[in-house]
Amino acid sequence: MNLDKQPNRLIHEKSPYLLQHAYNPVNWYSWSEEAFVKAKQQNKPIFLSIGYSTCHWCHVMARESFEDREVASILNDNFISIKVDREERPDIDSIYMKVCQMMAGHGGWPLSIFMTPDKVPFYAGTYFPKQQKYGMPSFVDLLQGLSKKFQQDPQHILEVTKSVENALDRTLTIKSNQRLTEKHVEEAYNQLGKSFDFEYGGFDKAPKFPMPHNLMFLMRQFYFSKNTAPLKMAEHTLHSMAAGGIYDQIGFGFSRYSTDEIWLVPHFEKMLYDNALLLIAYTEAFQITHRPFYRKISEEMIEFISREMTSADGAFYSAIDADSEGVEGKYYVWDYEEIITILGDELGNLYATFYDITPEGNFSGSNIPNRIESNKVSMTEQSETFEKTIEDKLESARKKLLQEREKRVYPHVDDKVLTSWNGLMIAGLAKAGKVFQNKTYITMAQQAMQFIENHLVQNGRLMARYRDNETKYLSYLDDYAFLLWGYSELYDATFHLTYLQKAKQLLDQMLELFWDHEHGGFYFSGKDSEALIAKDKEVYDGALPSGNSVAAVMFVRMGYLTGETRYLDYAEEMFYSFYDDLKVQASASPFFMQSLQLMEFPSKEVVVIGSNADPKKQAFLQQLQEMFLPNVTILSLEDSDQVNDIAPFASAYRAINGETTIYVCENFSCKQPTTNIAEALSYIE
Repeated sequence: MNLDKQPNRLIHEKSPYLLQHAYNPVNWYSWSEEAFVKAKQQNKPIFLSIGYSTCHWCHVMARESFEDREVASILNDNFISIKVDREERPDIDSIYMKVCQMMAGHGGWPLSIFMTPDKVPFYAGTYFPKQQKYGMPSFVDLLQGLSKKFQQDPQHILEVTKSVENALDRTLTIKSNQRLTEKHVEEAYNQLGKSFDFEYGGFDKAPKFPMPHNLMFLMRQFYFSKNTAPLKMAEHTLHSMAAGGIYDQIGFGFSRYSTDEIWLVPHFEKMLYDNALLLIAYTEAFQITHRPFYRKISEEMIEFISREMTSADGAFYSAIDADSEGVEGKYYVWDYEEIITILGDELGNLYATFYDITPEGNFSGSNIPNRIESNKVSMTEQSETFEKTIEDKLESARKKLLQEREKRVYPHVDDKVLTSWNGLMIAGLAKAGKVFQNKTYITMAQQAMQFIENHLVQNGRLMARYRDNETKYLSYLDDYAFLLWGYSELYDATFHLTYLQKAKQLLDQMLELFWDHEHGGFYFSGKDSEALIAKDKEVYDGALPSGNSVAAVMFVRMGYLTGETRYLDYAEEMFYSFYDDLKVQASASPFFMQSLQLMEFPSKEVVVIGSNADPKKQAFLQQLQEMFLPNVTILSLEDSDQVNDIAPFASAYRAINGETTIYVCENFSCKQPTTNIAEALSYIE
């Protein structure tokens, strides 16, 4: 492979994305002091290209431009070119994406930044074709024009970079003297309602992203308000997505987004974080409704993750590419004749009827299996026996098709292990294991956490990325917040106090490294991290919730679990810190709104003291685990001395007459302890 080409500097990197560019004729640098020194010495502008290994348009730009010798010659003669993997350096990506959105009015990947040797941008965009098309300028013309501008009009470059620096300064969050309240929770719900697609579910028009944190917020809004409308919105979306092509009907797992409003045609790449968050959403929907459908989708997602995104050591890979053999979606689509040949006429036609497989196809002459139409046709008129017979046959067909599909050229897998995304999947698996009482899922979560602890902690400091025996990059806020979520869910699933203790240590370290002592909230990078052109503090939720959103929810949960009211004080401060960001568009951070829900509505702390060998205790805990109780924290002890350092408020509690005893408190004000399970449940529900 590439034997006729000479590698560039990226050949020494571990990032799958950087390695994809290691044989480009472009003289790439990684983000390094060497590159910036060279740019200053040669007085050249920097071309910064940011992407990730499973990004379709990154591949397109690579084929058109970075593998092209004409383009490479222009870049090598006139620029210092730097490649960055956004998944390894989200700190760099976040700052320059913000600049791109300010300068170009939009963002995305590949992200193309032109900047001075001092790292300040003077031009920004995303994908550029080599030759002018799609209404976009030619990349060749752009390179030549910007190089000329940089050399011949330094005053213009200086003016632009000054305006960029000033604009970045204005984005810094300043604490307000006003506080977010329950009113903003209601506003977030109303705003989501206005953007909701009542026909197909989801929010806004195409392209449509799953946005599972929107659904989590809506399910909690149903729980706290007793209004069924938000639950119906969440359920409609969950059903529509699972019926669509965005869900891999043959191998399971969700793609990153749908290119249309009906969830039919996905952008075929599969991301670990989407599937982790969706696993949580479907599991919680099962908790609320007890509908087997949600359990089925949850278990299918776990089957996919176990089969295709789990390393031999139990950690989780980052992503699976959309492209196979250079064609987007080729691995996943089918011809009608192919289906009939594999399954035979009878089973093939049955499958084709239910999964929208036709000779003309539903995607560029091929077929994306989906149940969008058959999902609309209720089978309630048929007997349960008839329905089960049909579903059994369809499942038999699915297995045959999966077996056949596995003979195709498999898409590229980005096999790096990211602490943050692993934290999300750990949380999802632990929650699923708890709710479905499945120890295998909990074991998967525990093995991944063990991998993180063994490979992604150096000198007590959490790190961001592991690949090919290399651990690199100081962790970011998301790594701490998402891993904290993982520890929290593992504690809820197992009641092992070690997880609660580790969560507390992680939260305290997160405060030490990332907290803004002047205005509250967390910076994205730690105080020991590389200084960039601006500090970044983000509360808005994108395709996944922001670190500040998750941290705020974890503050509240940890505050109630441990009785450490200082954690609640930090959450309270964040309601002032982000008031100006969210006062108008509260729905821009639905996950952050969860922390308000938990603080503004009554919460309950349950302490259970008794022998773990007591069947009554285990039955009670299992009953609580299976219920949707977002405002209830559960501390399970055999002896109150166990929690002197973890949850001192519970250290004075005692079992009555040696029986399992339950203390139920509301905002730290406790009812009389009871040994009666039914009585305790009446306090909780």
